[in-house]
Parts: sequence; structure tokens; C-alpha cells
Amino acid sequence: MSGTKPPRQEFSDSDPEDTSEELTNVVCLESDLKDGQMMEVEVGRHTVLLARSEGKYSAMGNQCTHYGAPLSKGVISGNTVRCPWHGACFNVHTGDLEEYPGMDGLPCHKVQTIQTDRQTDRQTDRLIFVLWLHVVILTCPFSLLKVKIQNSKVYVSINKKTLRQQKRIKSMGAAVPGVDHTILLLGGGAASLICAEVLRQEYFGGRIIMVTSDELLPYDKTRLSKVMNVESDTILLRRMEFYQKYDIEVWLRKEALSVDTDKKTVTFDDSSVQSYDQLLISTGCRAKGLNVPGMKLDNVKMLETPEDARQIHAACLGCNVVLVGTSFVGMEIASYLIDKASSITVIGSSELPYQNTLGREIGRATMMMLSEKNVKFHMNDIVTEIKGVDGKVKEVVLKSGKVIPADVLIVGIGVKPNSEFLRGSKIQMDSRNFVTVDKYMRTNVPGVFCGGDLATFPLAMAKNQLVNIGHWQMAQAHGRIAALNMLDKQSELSSVPFYWTVLLGTTIRYAGYGEGYTEIVLKGKLEDKKFLAFYIKDNEVIAAAGLNYDPGVSAVAERLLTGKVITKEEAESDDLSWLQLS
Repeated sequence: MSGTKPPRQEFSDSDPEDTSEELTNVVCLESDLKDGQMMEVEVGRHTVLLARSEGKYSAMGNQCTHYGAPLSKGVISGNTVRCPWHGACFNVHTGDLEEYPGMDGLPCHKVQTIQTDRQTDRQTDRLIFVLWLHVVILTCPFSLLKVKIQNSKVYVSINKKTLRQQKRIKSMGAAVPGVDHTILLLGGGAASLICAEVLRQEYFGGRIIMVTSDELLPYDKTRLSKVMNVESDTILLRRMEFYQKYDIEVWLRKEALSVDTDKKTVTFDDSSVQSYDQLLISTGCRAKGLNVPGMKLDNVKMLETPEDARQIHAACLGCNVVLVGTSFVGMEIASYLIDKASSITVIGSSELPYQNTLGREIGRATMMMLSEKNVKFHMNDIVTEIKGVDGKVKEVVLKSGKVIPADVLIVGIGVKPNSEFLRGSKIQMDSRNFVTVDKYMRTNVPGVFCGGDLATFPLAMAKNQLVNIGHWQMAQAHGRIAALNMLDKQSELSSVPFYWTVLLGTTIRYAGYGEGYTEIVLKGKLEDKKFLAFYIKDNEVIAAAGLNYDPGVSAVAERLLTGKVITKEEAESDDLSWLQLS
């Protein structure tokens, strides 16, 4: 159960033990919250998540550390609360992050129950205090937060000095003099960053070097197609001070040319050579261009970096835009440009957008939503030539013979792996040049790991089928698992894929792995822009997609993670109480 805060006027009592350094309120009655439930409450005018799990009460920040979603609207399962928006998970007792895409923990605490028996009125008061480790007191936003139950009323106290802080970076170590062990991370994306952080969280004391061809420190790449006029500084995941504090070296504008796994060295484009003891390869993928005449003309754009996003934004203002590709990124760009471009035309090789991922029904609904905003679609067609005048794109010629006027052409037809530098090495790649790893993110070469978009890996929820999934959250999970196994802390990848796409200000969320589904069970109506779709294979739910149906997709993700089968019959049932819908 997730719930909202009870009316404040019903609980106006204050704790007589409140001090000037703390703010204390009665937040609810003990009977308002059963085991396995949570609710949003107020202390002063600040929202707090109150949870009850295994007979213990706990209180923590209510905002997800990813994008600030209210966790009280999410899903609670055992000792875990899952965010309703993007699936990040937190431990309700410690506030620690348990699943991405969030990066930081919540205000955290440990609790102890003390029972006393008053002979005068035979009443038992239960006092639950927060007990803090010294390191947590120094870092936790709600340090000295406590929960107290007295006369069947639940009190929550929070420290006034740290009231407005919402995130907690987990305790981390730094390099230790004399530790002669180097871990080299190739790539500056989510997998490398999380790998570096987890290594330091586990107090690895050796040298960590992250090398990227990017000009920026690791940043939130999911934002590029959603807010295209973004300033680079606003999407950095960590500031330089963070890397310096924890002795994580970051080498920018440097590209690997080759790897020698016998000598344990990497050669870079500036002729430098770096040795390593362990290696993570997470160089990702790059956008695939069109193999047609005219691809080199000005104003033919592909989206890979914040600078690309800004250039596309500027180039498209008041112009005729043609967009090739109906993937998630392509549809997000079309949605973003609706009130900026003079016209938008989408070229797709399939009959409908998302046809091979979200299915025909949602693809048709997406096409309808964008068509209502005057986006034109030419489906079942491909580009055969790009024509220009004075070196700039002017027209796009299709196989069908249609000619589309274009001031700007944006190509979003997929990606190809950045793995050329591995050719000639002993590292095994598949037929598409992605790197194959096991459930520990290990390649076939001892000491060499791979993660992120470049990795083909066994997906636990799909019976360990080898897959390649280019999702932000999965790349983060790869980085964590690689780091733990580098330290011989054996850990298997078990994450359930979770991603989201933004269209016209609304978000479609998706969890699971729907490849090979044979039918869809739909709750709600696509035309109402409120639905939950269950993807069925062999009479079991293997994935779900939802729009304005929170926290349905997060509930499905949680069930898939636990391995508890969701049957077709359960998906078809009118009883959806297990989804913990708001």
C-alpha cells in the first residue's frame, strides 16, 4: 500500500521532548499504517516517507534521488520501496540505493524499539529512536531523525539544520598509499561512473582511471532528446570536486586504439600507453548514419552529445525538419520540436513507430498523438538520396518516389558499437561486434570486464538469454556488478530492464523484456492516454508498458525481479490490487 498524508489538523499534538534543534510532529495514528505499508506524512511543512516493514517503523526523505518523484506513490515490497516514475529502489530501513537509475541514497537510519510498562495506567509506550553510525551522522540529510510511538500516536522528529537536503552520498574511501593496483575504465558513461563509485564505496584503495573521448565529465545522456537546448553543466552527474575527493582520475578527450591483454596495456590516440591490473570496457555505441548520397551535407544531424542537441535545437527553429527513424529517441525529438519547427516529417521503415518494441497498438496511439500536433508520417519507406543546394540539405528523396522539402535532416536509425579498437585482441565479440560477458560481467579474458551498451549479457528474468539492451539503468547495474566482482565479491546481474520515453509532456514507462511476446493484455484505453499493457509469452507476463497508470509498471518490475510469475489470467483479472495503484 502507498498512501497520502492524513489531514494535519487531526494530529496537532507536538512531542513534549522536542528541542530547538529538532522539529517534531504527530504524523498519524499507529492504526493508520499496517505492516508492509507506507504513507507520506508532514513534519512542519516538509514531506517524509513513513514506512512499516517487519514490525518496524522508519522515516526517510519522500523524494526519489533520481528526478524527485514522490516515493509514497510507488511500490513497497518487503524492505524495498520502488520509485513510481523510473524504478529506482531504496531500502526502507537504511535509505540505501538498491536499484538504479538513482545514484544517491535517501536520509537513512537504524531503529530500536524500547518497551516500558507503566503500572499506573497499564499502558505500554513504544519508543523508537534512530541510532546512527558516526559516518552517517556526517552525511545524512535527516541525521538524528527519530520515530516515536506514544499513546497510539506516531511522532517523527527531524533535524532542522539538514531539513532541506534530499540526497545522501554513500560513504566512500579514497586511494591508499602503497596499494599498487590499477583499475582502468574505458568509457565515460553510466557503467564506468558507477563502477568507480562502487569500488570506492567498497573501500578499494588502488588507482582508478576513467578514460573517455568525451569533452565532458559523465553526464545524464537520457536528457539529450528530451531537453535539447540543455546546458552541459546542468546534466553532469558529478562535479570535478567529487572525482578529486575520492581519487578517481578522469582523462577527457582520449580514445583507446588497442588493447593488449597479455601485457595488460591499452594504447591511446595520443600514443600513450597505460597498464592495468583489471579493465572495464564500456565505450558504448555511436549513432549510425544513412548510407546514401548527400549524407555529408550541412544540416544533416545526428544526436550523440549535448553540443549536438544544442545544434539541432538552434538549426530547427522555424524550419522544415525531416526526421528519419521511429525509435524512442526519434519520437522524443519529434515531440520536442513540435512548437519550434515550422514542419516536422517522420520517415519510418516499419508500418508504425515502436512496432518491434512496444507493439502495434501503442505505436498507433503514438502516431495519432503526434499527428494531432501536425507531425506528418511516411511509413514503410526509406531515404534513397539527400539533395542539397550550396552545400546544405534541401530535399529528401524516398524509395517511394516522394520528395520531402527539408532545411534540416535528423538521422536516428540506430547505433553501432565502439569496439573497433578490440579487433585483434583476445576479447570475444559476437557477430555484431558487441562484447560477450557472463552474469558477472566478465569477458572471456581474466581480469577484463565489459558493461553498458557495448555488452551482450545473460538476462536473468529471460532465463539467461543473451541480450543487448541499451538502457541507462542497465548500464549502471553493469557497472556495479563489474566492480563487486573485480573485488572478488561475487555478485550476479539480476536487474529487470526499466526505461521511459517522454512524448508531449507525458511519460511512457516500460519494464521487462518483451521480445517474442505473442499477445498484449490492455488495461485502460489508448485513446484516453491512460493505459497499462501486459506483454504475454507462454501465458506469462514478460514485460509491461504504461502511460498515466502509476505505479503499475514499477509493480510489474518488482514482481519480475522477485521471480514470482505473473500469469496471463492474473493480468486479465479485474483485481489489480497487487499493482498498488494510486
